[in-house]
Order: sequence, then C-alpha cells, then structure tokens
Amino acid sequence: MDSANVDNFSLMDENLSHEILQEIESQTDEKIRQQRAHDRVAVKYKFIMQPGNSSEFLEYKVQGVVGDISSGGCKAMLPIPVKVGDIYRLQFENGRVNLPLLFVRCIRCRLISEDAFETGFSFFNPISISQLNTSGDVHDLL
Repeated sequence: MDSANVDNFSLMDENLSHEILQEIESQTDEKIRQQRAHDRVAVKYKFIMQPGNSSEFLEYKVQGVVGDISSGGCKAMLPIPVKVGDIYRLQFENGRVNLPLLFVRCIRCRLISEDAFETGFSFFNPISISQLNTSGDVHDLL
C-alpha cells in the first residue's frame, strides 16, 4: 500500500484533550489509586499510533496525547475509537521522550465526546520512568 494513501487522524484541541485527561484522573477514587500496579506520572506528550500488525501498518496514523504514563502503560486521548484487545505501535514525539517505538495492547476505550476517546494501553515490555524527559511538565500523580 502506498503511504500517500494513509488516513491520518488527529485531535482538534490537544490542550483541551489533556485537560480532560487530568480531570478524569482527579475523579479517580483513592482506593482505586492504591490498587494500581505501577506509580503514574502526569505528562503531556504527543504520539503517533498505528496498527501493530505489519499487514495493517500503513492503513492509518492517529495522533494523540498521553495524559499519564507508568512503567506498565499509559492513558491517552485519541480522536477515534480503538479496539480493546488490539495491538498498536506508539511512537512518541522526537526529543520530548527518550523511548523507542512501543508495542501496546488497548485495555479500554471510552467515549468522551464525538471526537475524543479516552484510552488505556498496557505495554508489552515495562519501561523505565527515568527514560522520560522530565523537564517542566511532569509531576507525580501519587
């Protein structure tokens, strides 16, 4: 498939999407926070998501924003719904995050508005939070 035919999707307003993710996190009950397997760090990172299968890789690209990240996964806002259980590739904005291409599984997708979907991804391989560029816009959620 020619890459010129790839469908691209992006959020209408990244800042508003990030604010909504932070609001969702602030509504999370303390008992739920205590049951989490990994400590989360609030961030605001742009990323590109594509299907994880090589045969579907060039079908579409979706730009999203991550609202928090842990060694085991992340919470993000996307402009389209993704399929729970499917595998995707996440590539973060160059220079802001010192992470390689990540393969993730979608563990949830929730409608926020007609063009905004809150999603949860689990990483196949844990990451080191120390790999993140923590200049200025990062703070601990716990």
